[in-house]
Amino acid sequence: MKHGRAVHALGRAVTEGMVGPDALPGGTEMFHAASFTIGTRGRGSYEITDRVGAIVRESGVGRGLCSVFVHHTSASLIVCENADPSVRSDLERYFAQLVPDADPIFRHTAEGPDDMPAHVRSILTATSVSVPLEDGALDLGTWQGLFLWEHRVDPHRRKITVSIVG
Repeated sequence: MKHGRAVHALGRAVTEGMVGPDALPGGTEMFHAASFTIGTRGRGSYEITDRVGAIVRESGVGRGLCSVFVHHTSASLIVCENADPSVRSDLERYFAQLVPDADPIFRHTAEGPDDMPAHVRSILTATSVSVPLEDGALDLGTWQGLFLWEHRVDPHRRKITVSIVG
């Protein structure tokens, strides 16, 4: 595919003169974003692959990049195996040893013994992930899924934003 020059109109990237199988009509926006909220039951992983995939399909972008961002400092996003749940429970047990709740090393304890460990866990993982798009879908591997990883013990509502460029 050949691309024309990218221009910005009202802060949105658009392309002029784009040709090829993924071409959008002249001046059509090539950026799409949507947010959703997920309620957690507390510490653990929650698969969000289908919800993100629906936003990708809604965008109409055939080929590009999908960025997923969680708006919190005590939860993270991971690409992980989605076939065997023991992979995620093993990760949880590993992180419980790596960053235990109520560790006396932490000074930030005002929100409870799990708060500072949750911050550390989110920093050691990631608050955003990028996934390529192919044929209008997430181009994940056979056993890969996208997961919100809640690091707090109590239930929370987590906002996730999906941004798509193509």
